[in-house]
Amino acid sequence: MTETTSASSRRAIFLDVDGTYAHHGRVPEAHAEAVRAARRAGHLVLLCTGRPVSLLPDHITAAGFDGFIAGAGAYAVLGDEVLLDTRFPAGLAARAIEILDAHGAMYFLEAPDATHARPATIEAMSAYLPRRSVHSQAEEQGRRDVTDALRPTEDLGSVAFGKITSFHAEAPLPEIAALVGPEVAVIPSSIPDLGPGAGEMFLADVHKAVGIAAVVERLGLAREQVVAFGDGPNDLEMLAYAGVSVAIEGSDPALLDLADHVAATPDAGGVAAAFAELGLLDG
Repeated sequence: MTETTSASSRRAIFLDVDGTYAHHGRVPEAHAEAVRAARRAGHLVLLCTGRPVSLLPDHITAAGFDGFIAGAGAYAVLGDEVLLDTRFPAGLAARAIEILDAHGAMYFLEAPDATHARPATIEAMSAYLPRRSVHSQAEEQGRRDVTDALRPTEDLGSVAFGKITSFHAEAPLPEIAALVGPEVAVIPSSIPDLGPGAGEMFLADVHKAVGIAAVVERLGLAREQVVAFGDGPNDLEMLAYAGVSVAIEGSDPALLDLADHVAATPDAGGVAAAFAELGLLDG
């Protein structure tokens, strides 16, 4: 904390990645500089993402962060201290894999140290995803960043994971989740045109606000000191928890209704402008 930042004025800022801090996996320099300036002013800045840490490349984290909420709340780390590392219980994990396989799903299993997929799935994703609904070279590269980071693992039953991302299935993902049981929930894929079998499956009681609460408790902060930025369905709990909530233009209407402020999209430097407007660049 800087000398000019009192304990009561210090803020813990949580940034969603895709569609908020980054645009197709690329971080505007104005956003990176805003993060550096806010930290110099004595505030804490953490990424709060649906991605696992294993799918956060260096060019996304390069500005420097005080910690990460990853896996949409399954994992929380502050500095070098891991506060949460929630995985699917073994029986539930086995049932989920069995049911996904029975419905022809192509998916990967997300853990902090690595994100695992069968080699055939990685091959299919690498060939198909960059061509699907891609409108720019940056978007194609962003998708390749993900597929290139996957770890080939034939025996997925040996993996302890916190979240599942499905790229394709022969049934809608909500129907598959219903067969797995009430312990899991799903959100649809953010990639257009992949179909109803694509999306994320996660533990029903895990969301981003769970990870944020662990950080806030560890730091001894009040919820009023939390500032959160997001744009997607998995940001609802985070924005509801925060003392100051910021949604990105074009977000899900539920997020826009909930938010205290609305920021421009990443390609317009929205996070940087909002940091300035909210006084987060000052001590």
